[in-house]
This record gives sequence, structure tokens and C-alpha cells, in this order.
Amino acid sequence: MAVLLLLLLLAASASADGNAFIGANIGTDVSNMPNPTQIVTILKSQKILHVRLYDADRAMLLAFANSGIQVTISVPNDQILGIGQSNATAANWVTRNVIAHYPATNITAIAVGSEVLTTLPNAAPVLVSALKFIHSALVAANLDQQIKVSTPHSSSIIIDSFPPSQAFFNRTWNPVLVPLLKFLQSTNSYLMLNVYPYYDYMQSKGVIPLDYALFRPLPPNKEAVDANTLLHYTNVFDAVVDAAYFSMSYLNFTNIPIVVTESGWPSRGDSNEPDAKIDNANTYNSNLIRHVLNNTGTPKHPKIAVSTYIYELFNEDLRPGPVSERNWGLFYADGAPVYTLHLTGAGAVLANDTTNQTFCVANNDADPKKLQAALDWACGPGKVDCSSLLEGQPCYEPNNVVAHASYAFNAYYQMMAKSTGTCDFKGVASVTTTDPSHGSCVYPGSGGKNSTSLNNTSLAPSSSMTASGCLSQYYYKDGFFSSFVITIGLLHLSALVL
Repeated sequence: MAVLLLLLLLAASASADGNAFIGANIGTDVSNMPNPTQIVTILKSQKILHVRLYDADRAMLLAFANSGIQVTISVPNDQILGIGQSNATAANWVTRNVIAHYPATNITAIAVGSEVLTTLPNAAPVLVSALKFIHSALVAANLDQQIKVSTPHSSSIIIDSFPPSQAFFNRTWNPVLVPLLKFLQSTNSYLMLNVYPYYDYMQSKGVIPLDYALFRPLPPNKEAVDANTLLHYTNVFDAVVDAAYFSMSYLNFTNIPIVVTESGWPSRGDSNEPDAKIDNANTYNSNLIRHVLNNTGTPKHPKIAVSTYIYELFNEDLRPGPVSERNWGLFYADGAPVYTLHLTGAGAVLANDTTNQTFCVANNDADPKKLQAALDWACGPGKVDCSSLLEGQPCYEPNNVVAHASYAFNAYYQMMAKSTGTCDFKGVASVTTTDPSHGSCVYPGSGGKNSTSLNNTSLAPSSSMTASGCLSQYYYKDGFFSSFVITIGLLHLSALVL
């Protein structure tokens, strides 16, 4: 189901007040790409105040003028050799792409290339020179304090990333990394790092649990522990970021912060990528946003913010390669969200469903026992009118627990005015913008003529049961009623959505 997004993104500046921010990358391999003005409109409607461009497109930079959006621009990889060998070329690039637009367009950083060491190694010898020449041009324009200069790295330059305390950079690149880190330190800049737990999970061949990659809660005995530091890791993201911190300290650099320039999860994939799906993309990005905006940092640096740019704003349908390459986006090219993020307590959050037509449905891959328990609660203590699920009624078919639970979950969600946290049911439900109504079964909230009305009274005890057990066992089994209410009732008091 096309579950779709609820993006947020708040207004904090990491350099200004120590708070982490969430931003979005904007790739352009998109057919029917929105024009720059439309893109800015989408960003502002979602309160996305931090973006990263993979170039310095003039039309985009003009559109960002006076928008309040902070922009990281990039020197494309194919320009690094020229800039890295000529101070004048670098100065011209800054004049054309920075000075011509600043301060109307709030350019806050320049990313020189992208994963140069691993994708364009022939440019590696001049990478640091390119950074220095760009920075010198900023100094000449008196903009070096306002605009940072760095270069994004793939996390694959880190060898043996777990345990983090034993991680180190691939020594092949030390002749580049050491002067690069000296430059970042001397200019008060930050290490740009691309972190993809999806690929770490895929390449581990089952060693990394999916829950660990998705930020899902783990029991203490399942947390990864660094035996050298006794630090506990509950997710891959933190472990990789700390591996980078330890790798820098191995080279005697201990005060360079990290900004994650790319992280995300694909919503679709080929048959050999079964975990590239909407539910996992939703879970990863929702948990990532919450984790970053909580300002918890990492186990090694719990008080240091790790601002992160989600990869990416749009699905890039023109990208070559596997299906997953074209499905990392939060939005389709027409501005419709791909799925709705599960977010609570994460700061300023707006739904990107401008029509407010959202529904709550059961996750197809949810544990049937958990679905049944949540369905029992919705049709009981939740005070949902489940009479439409009885045999012979409009929503009886399809007669299975997923379909019946979807109806009951949505009825509760609509009855609670779509309040935050009312579409979760302990992780077995999620929000969608696709109307799940079918045939004569009209879901509450769809606006259909036969939309079922809701009430706030419990159903009378009944022995009538659908095959899914909708009119559930709690009606006449007090022991189950008590234990279930304690478990599920707390759900709606929790700030956690997953």
C-alpha cells in the first residue's frame, strides 16, 4: 500500500545552537522534475529548512532566495580536477555560484565532490587542494565564517567498523585524509559522512538483525556491546558514526564533528532486495528523524548533535541500476508523498498530505496474533463500532484478520480525529493516503456517501464472532480483558510511535 510521508523538518541550526537538524538531498534524475519554484513550495509546505544540492544550479539558487531555507551546494565530481589544480578556477566558481547569490540565498556549506575517494580515486590527489582553494575564495569574500567547506565520504572508507573502538580509515587514503582532517580542524568545519544501514544490513548476510538496522527497540541482551569501551549500541547508524569518530581519533583528531550528508532506506527493490519496501523505509526514516532531533548524539559523544540529510526528496526514476536505486525518495515528482512518516514528539511536524485524506490500516506483514489482539481492543475498549464486520455486512469480506483490523484501526483513528499516536496499535498499523474503501465497504473518513458513523459507546456483549474474531474474546473473558487493556491502553499515552 502506498503509505506515505509526513515529513517535518525543523528550524534548528547545528552550528548556531547545538541542536541537530534534519534536511533533505535533492537529486535531479527525475522525469517531469518540478521546477525550482515548485520545489521551494514543496519544501516550505513541509517546513524543510535544510537542503543539499548535488550541484549549484543557478535557477535553484535563485528560487531559494529569501525562502529561509539553508542550502548546501556542491562542486560536482567532474569539476574537481580543474578546481583542485587552479586557484583562479576555484575563485571563479565561488564568484559565480556563491557570491552571486549570497546572502539572499542562505548558502551555509559547500560539499566538494561526493565520495571522491571511492568513486573518483584519480581526483583524490587534488581533493584537499580543491577544498583549500574554495575556502581561500570564501576568505577573500569575507564569507569563510558563514560557509563551511567539506567533502562527503562513503562509510566504506572505514575498515572494521564494529566494534567502533577498533575502527580505522583505510590506510591507503591516509595521505589524503590526514591533510583533509587538518583542514577541517583549522577551519572549524565538519566531516561529511554518508551512512547507509540498509547496505550494511544487506551485505552482512544475516549477521546484522533487521531491527538493529531500523532503529527498532532491542532487548538489552540483543544490543551490540563494544567490549573495549562497554558502550551499548542499539542501531547501526550510531555504530557507524562512532566508528568514524574513533577512526579520526586514531589519526589524532578528536574535535571534528560529523554531519551525515546522506542516509535513508529504499521503499522498493528487486526480488533479491526483499527488505526494500515501504514499511521499512517508513520505519527507518521515522526513527532516524526522531533519533536525530532528540539530540541524543551517539554512545561515544552523547551530547554532540549529528545533523542528517535524508536521501532523498524525490524518487529519481531515471537512475540506472536496480529498482531500489529509483526508490529512495520521500515524494514522487508530482509532490505526492510516498508514505507517511510515523512521528511524535519530534519537533515541528506537518503532514504532507495537503488534503488531509489519511487513513489507518493494518500492516500486511504484521504478526497475526498482535493484529488479533489489537483488533480485539479496538472493537472493545476502543469503542469502535465493528458491526460492519459481521457476516452479511458491507465490510465482512475479505474475511481475514488484516482486512478486519484495517477497518477497525481506521475507525478508531478517525474517531480520535487522527491524533498523533492513534494509528500504531503497538507497531502493527500505519497511516496511508490511499483510501482502503472497496465495493460497498466505505471506510470512515473517506467522505463516501455511505461512510460509517462512529460512536463513543462500547458494543454490547455478544457471542457473534467473525472468523477474525472482531467481536472479541474480551467481552466474556475478564482475565484477557484486564491484561490486554493494561498493555494496549498504555500505547496511546506513549510518545513513541514504533
